[in-house]
Amino acid sequence: MRQLVKIHFFISSRPTVEHGFPHQPSALSYSPTLQLLSIGTRSGAIKLYGAPGVEFMGLHDENAAVTQVHFLPHQVELVTLLDDNSLHMWTLKAHKGLSELLEIGRFTLTGPPGALPSVTRVTAVLAHSSGELLLLGTEGGHVFIVEVPGFRELEERNISLDQVASSVPEDYIGRRNLEHVEALQENPVNPNQIVIGYGRGLMVIWDLEKQCALQHIPATQQLESVWWTEDGGYILSSHSDGSYCRWMVGGEDENEEEEKSDIPYGHFPCKAISKIVQLPTEEGPPFLLFSGGMPRASYGDRHCITVIHSKTHIALDFTSRIIDFFVIRDGPQHTDPSALVVLVEEELVVIDLQTEGWPVIQTPYLVPLHSSAITCSHHVSAIPLKLWERVTAAGDLQKTHYSKKPWPITGGQNLAPDPPQRDLLLTGHEDGTVRFWDASGVCLYPMYKLSTAGVFHTDADPNDNMNQGTEGEWPPFRKVGCFDPYSDDPRLGVQKIHLCKYSGYLTVAGTAGQILVLELNDEAAEQTVEAKVVDLLQGQEGFRWKGHTRLDVREEPVLFPPGFQPFALVQCQPPAVVTALTLHSEWKLVAFGTSHGFGLYDYQQKNNVLIKCTLNPSDQLAMEGPLSRVKSIKKSLRQSFRRIRRSRVSLRKHHVNNAAKVVLQLSAELAEMELAPVQRKIEARSSDDSFTGLVRTLYFADTFLSDSSHNSPSLWAGTNGGCVFAYMLRLPPVENRADEPVTAQQAKEIQLMHRAPVVGIAVLDGHGAPLPEPLEVAHDLARSPDMHGSHHLLVISEEQFKVFTLPKVSAKMKLKLTATDGSRVRRVGVAWFGSSRSEDYGESGLVVLTNQGDLHVVSLPAVKMQVQYPCIRREDVSGIASCVFTKHGQGFYLISPSEFERFSLSARYLVEPRCLVEVPLRSGSSNQHRPQPDGASSALSIVLRTTLVTVMFCFVAEVLQEIQKSLEGDQS
Repeated sequence: MRQLVKIHFFISSRPTVEHGFPHQPSALSYSPTLQLLSIGTRSGAIKLYGAPGVEFMGLHDENAAVTQVHFLPHQVELVTLLDDNSLHMWTLKAHKGLSELLEIGRFTLTGPPGALPSVTRVTAVLAHSSGELLLLGTEGGHVFIVEVPGFRELEERNISLDQVASSVPEDYIGRRNLEHVEALQENPVNPNQIVIGYGRGLMVIWDLEKQCALQHIPATQQLESVWWTEDGGYILSSHSDGSYCRWMVGGEDENEEEEKSDIPYGHFPCKAISKIVQLPTEEGPPFLLFSGGMPRASYGDRHCITVIHSKTHIALDFTSRIIDFFVIRDGPQHTDPSALVVLVEEELVVIDLQTEGWPVIQTPYLVPLHSSAITCSHHVSAIPLKLWERVTAAGDLQKTHYSKKPWPITGGQNLAPDPPQRDLLLTGHEDGTVRFWDASGVCLYPMYKLSTAGVFHTDADPNDNMNQGTEGEWPPFRKVGCFDPYSDDPRLGVQKIHLCKYSGYLTVAGTAGQILVLELNDEAAEQTVEAKVVDLLQGQEGFRWKGHTRLDVREEPVLFPPGFQPFALVQCQPPAVVTALTLHSEWKLVAFGTSHGFGLYDYQQKNNVLIKCTLNPSDQLAMEGPLSRVKSIKKSLRQSFRRIRRSRVSLRKHHVNNAAKVVLQLSAELAEMELAPVQRKIEARSSDDSFTGLVRTLYFADTFLSDSSHNSPSLWAGTNGGCVFAYMLRLPPVENRADEPVTAQQAKEIQLMHRAPVVGIAVLDGHGAPLPEPLEVAHDLARSPDMHGSHHLLVISEEQFKVFTLPKVSAKMKLKLTATDGSRVRRVGVAWFGSSRSEDYGESGLVVLTNQGDLHVVSLPAVKMQVQYPCIRREDVSGIASCVFTKHGQGFYLISPSEFERFSLSARYLVEPRCLVEVPLRSGSSNQHRPQPDGASSALSIVLRTTLVTVMFCFVAEVLQEIQKSLEGDQS
């Protein structure tokens, strides 16, 4: 069996795809010819995005932040600058019909012997339009010229600070004021001319061919950025005092800077304008865009980009710090600005500049998953088409404020096959929302957002529209972006989600003990949601809840939009965090658990069926709630020391009084160690450990509890103290289901010997297969379970897998996970592994994630370890805690607050980018918008190329002739 499974199972040796927004972005770039977007991060990652599904990722070996990214014009190469002052060359290389991002070179400037580090510290990079040169401006004021892709420094063409300083007019401020090179820009109509902008304000137009200064622009304010207009006639400079200036190239009026200076948001002191761009339009006035410039005192904390076109002036107010921005251009000559792309610290925002009102364009990728902090996840595989269409329709009604324009970044070709099925990933958030994501392919696309806050009274104002500014307000702010990390009430946080894909029922549980049951409705509905209070303490005295209070439910009717609408609410008392949740839509039952106990709710009749208190009388921590945990640290330490001392005393007595038993026990342990040398003895846990009553898992099963001939519905609950409760459920006939009550009777109770927390429960049918999901058989998507052979109960604790026979509940076999490194099960799921060779073959297995970050696949029903693979760093506690498995052998976990990493354990179900980026043709239509160089240099370049092509053709013809002659000689 083990050999067979290994043939069909496989674990990907690398992450298949990453979803979400890059954590801590630090640099942005765009290639108009490739139509690719690139983002660098502070962790040294470089990510490229084109059309949806076109994605590439690279990682620098150096543990340094990416400070700048530059595409080489008309090439498939790009250059990155890290904060350790190293430059790296990357290329998109085609291999077997697919492109891959590879690093092909690295380079660090070396100055003359004994030179200060500032001499070669790169501050500005210009990728020359020839695609063959990089100009590197440094902290010392020099400009180094490097040939690419070989990174060969052209020392004879370097522009030293001395050369520039000697040409500066004497009446200008002294050389010490030049400072570092802040900006480098190329003349759009003459590639031999560049402008060098120095920190103190001086700008010098330099001729690369003649190696001399052509013009000096003597600005006196601290320089922030430079922009050369499209016609080459003017240079715009932005400054640290919130001003920008317009300078004529080749003009004589180089004085009276005040007449050319404009402070858009003066007269009070303003923040720096960090970047400025001016772009012409085919007809009409140009677009002027700049970031920053806000009045310091009143709006110094705003993150704004101002867009001015004709009489329209808007200050786009973003949710986090602006990293960079660029404009995509469209139209017949590729001159009209069509979209503004802004990278801020927590999201990417794209503004449609061609539609009235400049609406936002919905992003198909790079969506900020963490717009409110993610608190839980739930994955549902193979969604039926009808449910998919209804969720999509409800989501479309929420997106009416988005632009209708298609996504403007379209580079590359997505060659990945269409996904075999429709998958949903549901994420619960701190603000009480549940977001539905299309997780079928490479892009995690937002489909629909459900908010649970409307059921309760909160501090939020439902009429507060963040996108509308006050009439006549100056600056004319407009809020953009969806990142909003602030929750109106942390009690709204979603902790557990369960969706039945067949019935459309959804249940959502939260931080304050609230459990909502919702159903999908295609029309808006106004209704009241009544709360059913469940007292999990069952009248136990001497306990006082010290945590947060429960949420106040609205008594008046609430208008719910189309989509999932709540119709039932269960409120646990005390209002502790819901730790376990499951839904059985065929039986119309919801089971829920907290640190105090668990309950069963009939959502058809809206009645409580079962309430069970699992609280240990000595467990005071369970009464304090998450807000009081800090107070309990001393108590926890004290209890730990007491346990250590007590175990030592009991061990000493045991050795003195029961020497014979100890010898027998040691011999048994030695025999066990010989059978499994990597495993160690499981340490028994004390019954007075904290949170022993916390419910970890709940499970519905139609199986044999009373005898082996009569199966019945049942509910199973596992606790943190290693206890499993089994309840037999009596369901009335279908025709009387709405009237007769559902009853529950406790049938079994299992106490694991070592009291390890129970993290999973499953029942295996007569064939050893896990029981199907509710309604799965009714929809002909699974075979009926075998009810003739004996069933088995699989109890998964943190330390071992144990199989019991049913209905007697006698132990049959077990597998210990605990090894010398102290592994503990953290996440477990049942998955179907389809063969990559045969469509009809597959096997069920357990997928296990440990606290060491290792993945295991355990066979069923034999409970044998099949494969083990390291997946998550053991130090990444939040990543391990966030992991969720799919039904087809994949998994998701958070690699940062804003990114999911997706991995695959199945050879059949792989999701990874498969894309191709071709080398652009310089003479193609995609480059018509770029002005070509004029004059003798352009003519000479054309002559040289023509001559080179002719020579190459002649050479090839001669070679072919020689080959033909030799072949004829061989034949004769």
